[in-house]
Amino acid sequence: MRAVLQRVTKASVTIDSNKVAEIQDGLLVLLGVENEDTQEDIIWLSKKITSLRIFNDDDGVMNTSVKDKDGDIIVVSQFTLHASTKKGNRPSYIKAAKPEIAIPLYQNFLKQIESDLGKPIQSGKFGADMKVDLRNDGPVTIIIDSKNKS
Repeated sequence: MRAVLQRVTKASVTIDSNKVAEIQDGLLVLLGVENEDTQEDIIWLSKKITSLRIFNDDDGVMNTSVKDKDGDIIVVSQFTLHASTKKGNRPSYIKAAKPEIAIPLYQNFLKQIESDLGKPIQSGKFGADMKVDLRNDGPVTIIIDSKNKS
């Protein structure tokens, strides 16, 4: 699993002119699922995201997690995170999991991150054409891949 985390002061997801998710301070998580992902990847990535100290403490030092801050999270599925651009100018998405594999993993990830955060999160809709708006705070953008744990 690959995730791009963006620390935000606000973010929203719109599908067909309908706003389906909206948060203020917290994280926008773009999530890519690949064929080899397992429940172990879900557990590791969720704990990493909810514990990562990328929010400022009272001294202005990044020393607080989204969980410590009681921040919110929006998760958006994004298969293009697994794009391979090695050959030519057209990206290959061969590593991105097909919907029959990706959807159950994505749904399990949503449940796990809610559990780890200790409150409900919001999300886009898997496979939908989504419009994502955000105000990146910092800017702080972190890329995490569950296949690169060390």
